[in-house]
Amino acid sequence: MLPVLIGISLVTFLVMHLAPGGPVELMTDMSPKIDASARAHLAESYGLDQPVLVQYGKWFIRMFSFDFGNSFKDGVPVITKIARCLPATLLLQILSLGLIWALAIPIGVTSAARHGSLYDRTLTLLVFIGYATPTFWLALLLMILFGVRLGWLPVSGLTSVNFALLGFWGKAGDVLSHLVLPVVVSAFGGLAGLSRYTKSSTLEVLHQDFIRTARAKGVPEKQVLWKHAWRNAMIPAVTILGLSLPSLIGGSFIFETIFAWPGMGRLGYQAIMSRDYPVLMGVAVIAAFLTLLGNLLADISYARVDPRVRYSKK
Repeated sequence: MLPVLIGISLVTFLVMHLAPGGPVELMTDMSPKIDASARAHLAESYGLDQPVLVQYGKWFIRMFSFDFGNSFKDGVPVITKIARCLPATLLLQILSLGLIWALAIPIGVTSAARHGSLYDRTLTLLVFIGYATPTFWLALLLMILFGVRLGWLPVSGLTSVNFALLGFWGKAGDVLSHLVLPVVVSAFGGLAGLSRYTKSSTLEVLHQDFIRTARAKGVPEKQVLWKHAWRNAMIPAVTILGLSLPSLIGGSFIFETIFAWPGMGRLGYQAIMSRDYPVLMGVAVIAAFLTLLGNLLADISYARVDPRVRYSKK
C-alpha cells in the first residue's frame, strides 16, 4: 500500500502544479496595483518559488506527522479544516450507505428469486432508468420540485438560519429535513448498481449444486434463499462496500457542492477552484489512502463472507 500511496500523491502533486493558473495568479490577477516583485514575494512566502520536486519532498516529510500545511486561502491548518468538515460528510455518507444496503440487497435477492417475473422486469426497468439518470440533474429537479415549487424541504446547507433559536427536537427536525434530498440523491446511483450486482451474483449461486441439494432435502425456500444463497452471493457486495470507504470520508464533490453541504467534497471542490494546494493534497491523500484500505478490508472480508474462500497461514 505504501508505494502505491506514494505514487498517487506524487502524480496528484505534479498534475496539480501543471494545471493552468496557480494560487498566486488567482490572488493577484484582479489587483492591478500588484507588480512582479510582489508576486515573487508572495510565491516565496508560500514556497512556490522552489522546484516542484523539492516542494513535494518537504510536503511528503510533513505528511507522516499529519501536517498538511496551512491553507493558502485563509491560513487555517488543513487538518483543522478537514476536522471541521468530516462530521457533516460522515453523517451524509453513512445514511446514504445505510439506505443503499437496506434497499439494494432485498431488491437484488428477491429479483433473482423471481427471475423473469413481472416483479423482476419492473425492477430491472427501474434500475436501468436509475443507471441512465444523471444524479446531478436529478438533484436539480428534486430541488426545484420539493424546495422551490412545493416548499417542503430545504435545498442547501446542513441547518437553517434560525437553527440556534430552536429547541432540541426543532434542531433534530431541521437537520433531518436538510438531509432528505442529499441522502436520496447520493443513494440513487449506488442503489441501482448494488441491486444489479446482488441479483446477478444470487442468480449464479441459485444454479449451483448445493442449492439443489438443500431444496431436495426439504429446506424451506426462504432459508435456502437468505441463509445459503445470499451469503455465497455477497462477494460483489463486500467489494462495493470496501470501495465505498473513500467516499465515506472524502465525500462527494458533486452532491455536496450542489446542496452546499459543508463536507469534505465541497472542501475539495473549493480547494480546486482556488488552487489551494495544501487543502487539495490533504483531501486527495486521505481519499487515496482510504481507497487502498477499502480494497484491503474487502479482501480480508472475503474469507468471512464466502465459505469457499480460506487464506492459508503459511
